[in-house]
Amino acid sequence: MADEGTITIQEYGRIDMRVGEIKTAAVVEGADKLYRIEVDIGGEIRQTVAGIRQWYDAGALVGRKVVFLANLQPTKIRGVESHGMLLAAEDGATISLLQPDREIKNGAKIR
Repeated sequence: MADEGTITIQEYGRIDMRVGEIKTAAVVEGADKLYRIEVDIGGEIRQTVAGIRQWYDAGALVGRKVVFLANLQPTKIRGVESHGMLLAAEDGATISLLQPDREIKNGAKIR
């Protein structure tokens, strides 16, 4: 019997996670924690907004490979369109972006 917090394999199949490469990262004007980030997810550049300024310098993000949730419903955050999400681990005190452990092409599917 599945509990309310579980998902089916069919539900998991709807999640589109890909390897992305951060191309740009810039401070969102008027926001203490936010960056506007452009991510190459394999022939397509997506803009997203991420609340990671406390843990990452914008310049150090450029060129980093990350795990990117590509089919998240778009939203506007502080007036900036966000079309996806960088995935990260959080332990309450810090955030760590998830990334592949070896070189792999942009757009590679996470499964």
